[in-house]
Formats: sequence, C-alpha cells, structure tokens
Amino acid sequence: QVRLVESGGGLVQAGGSLRLSCAASGLTFTSYALGWFRQAPGKEREFLAAISWSGASTYYADSVKGRFTISRDNAKNTVYLQMTSLKPEDTAVHYCAAVYSNSRTVVPSTSQAFRYWGQGTQVTVSS
Repeated sequence: QVRLVESGGGLVQAGGSLRLSCAASGLTFTSYALGWFRQAPGKEREFLAAISWSGASTYYADSVKGRFTISRDNAKNTVYLQMTSLKPEDTAVHYCAAVYSNSRTVVPSTSQAFRYWGQGTQVTVSS
C-alpha cells in the first residue's frame, strides 16, 4: 500500500532554513504528483507547493513563493521541500501528499485533490 513518511522538521530561528523530505513507497513514484501542505494550531490546512510526476511543473502558494522550493528525486522515491527565510508564521505540522497524475502541466493545489498523506512533521520557527 502507499506510504508517505516525512522527516526533517525541527526547531529553527527566524531567517533560518530547513529541508523536509518525504519518502514514498507502495506506488509507482513517477505516476504521482506530489505536494506539501501545512496546518498550524487553530488553522485550516494550507497548500504550500506541488510538483508534477516528471518534476517539470511546480506550483507554489503566494505565501511561500520565492522562499520555498519543491523538488523530487524519482530515483529515490523522495520529494523535498527546501524552506529558507523562515518566519514564525511558518510554524505548523507539515504534510506531504500524493495523487495519481499523468499530467505534465497541471499541478493539483488543494487538499481534496490528494489521495495519500503522510503523518506530518513539525516545523517550529522561533522569533
């Protein structure tokens, strides 16, 4: 069965960087679009970034554009989220998600579009 496992979260000071990883198993990795979401206490789950099956197309939320970079290594069945210039408002549980997709240009960007989810990893940004 499909399994997504996030790692790389932790505590970082404002302005710092973190790199999140999400290892996938139980699926043909290149057949899936992948995304990152976050959810802070008392807030709804928020889309951050997504990437197509080939990695050719990416899409970012305005709140993280220019600061975060999503990438994937199909040889390692892993998707990454490189986060820089972190702000306290980035504090949240971060989730990776996957959905079957063969589109090279359309990247899903809503939680409803993604079928499989990881368990989450906490990112805390201190002031």
